[in-house]
Amino acid sequence: MIDSGDVIQSTVEAEVIDKSGYLKGEPKFKNNRVIINYWIPNSMPFTEEEVGGLSGVAEGRRYSAFVTYYYKATAKVTTYSYAGTVTFDYKLPTEPTLTGEVGLLTPNPNPEKYADKAVPVKLSLKGTLAAYTDTSNILEWVFYAKKTGDDASLVTKKDTAKVLSSERQFDFTISKQEAATQPEFTQNYTLTVTVRFAKPVVTADGSISSLSENFTINAGTYNGPPPSSIPIPTPTPATGKPPIARITMPDQVVAGEKFIVSGAGSFDPDGTIVKYSWQHPNVNLALYGKSSDTSYGLDSIDTTQTITLTVTDNDGLTSTTTRDIKVVAPAPKAKIELLGTLKQNRKITIRNGTKNISDDFPIIEGSTRFTITAVSGGTNADIKYSGSLVGVKEIDVLMKTPGQYKAALYVENTAGYSGTTSWTFTVAPDEAPVPYISMPLIVYRDPDNGNKASVTLEDFTVSPDYDYLAKRVWEYRYDSDNNGNFTGEAWVQINNANLDRINFYPTKVGRYEIRLTVTEEFGQPTIDAFVTAADRKSANTDTQPVLERIVTVENRPPTSDWSW
Repeated sequence: MIDSGDVIQSTVEAEVIDKSGYLKGEPKFKNNRVIINYWIPNSMPFTEEEVGGLSGVAEGRRYSAFVTYYYKATAKVTTYSYAGTVTFDYKLPTEPTLTGEVGLLTPNPNPEKYADKAVPVKLSLKGTLAAYTDTSNILEWVFYAKKTGDDASLVTKKDTAKVLSSERQFDFTISKQEAATQPEFTQNYTLTVTVRFAKPVVTADGSISSLSENFTINAGTYNGPPPSSIPIPTPTPATGKPPIARITMPDQVVAGEKFIVSGAGSFDPDGTIVKYSWQHPNVNLALYGKSSDTSYGLDSIDTTQTITLTVTDNDGLTSTTTRDIKVVAPAPKAKIELLGTLKQNRKITIRNGTKNISDDFPIIEGSTRFTITAVSGGTNADIKYSGSLVGVKEIDVLMKTPGQYKAALYVENTAGYSGTTSWTFTVAPDEAPVPYISMPLIVYRDPDNGNKASVTLEDFTVSPDYDYLAKRVWEYRYDSDNNGNFTGEAWVQINNANLDRINFYPTKVGRYEIRLTVTEEFGQPTIDAFVTAADRKSANTDTQPVLERIVTVENRPPTSDWSW
């Protein structure tokens, strides 16, 4: 896009694309107007037989005269040429992630020269929620700001809008007493942005009800000559409004981690910024232009570094600001992920979810070490897995006994820093199925079917933990001596085809007891090497009231009639 201010007005001219046939001559463009001459026919055929003839009744005609055109001009713009290859290695967050940005709006430049008066300080704090879209579950945004170490100065602001990004500003003051008594005075500020959820959000590490990020920034004054860290601008005879310098960057970084330092937020109220000059002691990569990335080495750990930006506008006026950044050790933050079903005899995958927090000091895969122990309910002998727990990204395990177990993880990076974490989890028992059958209590033999009775048996078994009912065996035993006692009577199989509805055809009158035995198959993945047939849960209908499982077969009574 070309800025209108770059267009050379004297070169603007119109280019005609199309025009009406009723135009007489070429259109003219003058004083932002289009001037045309046009004509209309001065005669018209009278009879309808002639093409376009009049109809013989009162009639009006409209003649359209139009011009289609565009403007072209010459513009004087600054051009840029870039060469090289740009690559990105960035993974988008997969879980709700809160990022933020703090800015110093005033004083500008920072520090400000003391002028026998209090110095106003204005801070901006912004929070942005990534990898989350359910705005209806956002309860509120809360912003906190205070002078570092001074809880009495705490200011709290809220935003109840259901949005994924929110920003608030805070006003503080550096008093005359503070500014006048020291050659250089610096006031540090601590800020926190928090987003709270109406309902807990489930993550891999558990449920969370809020997310928070902390920031620091400083503002200061000086008496006499400017501090040595701030370059003294060369006086210029130019007039106009000076530019406003702003730096955007994190307030804390891990040694070896690349981060972006940007001066893109700088602006000039009455012109454009033409130069960005950076001062950045101890960085690994020099800063240049409007925005670039850099990092700090191990020798900067546990120090606070200062980055200074001076911007120059097209009038030659300058503005300078600074930002502090704390460099911390690249200690990895170990993270465990659990996948699978936390149930007895099911496959559980314990995964190393640790991410590299430093580009220069990645995790040493060969040093990764898992430890899995029993806490209660089971023993270490109940923990089954194959292979090694060292130098692997993940391990598949199976618990033979329900109970509490603990998985621990050790990771180490190339800088020599390590991290550990653990996760205590509960393995639920594998519950047996609950059989239940439905059947008639009395049936009659059918003379038309070989004197057989027909008994419909239906299965209403449920698996409390949603396993698969893989086998059904139907049986009966007959009260052969008709004494009301089935003890000693042999069980006879009716069907073993895993049917949930069958028909049973007894031939003898008397009582029959029915039994159904159900066996489950695992409804979730397992590790076949560590399970046997005995690990599949089974149950029968012996727990169902016996009177609901006995059917009596009778002869159908004769029918009688009489007449006279």
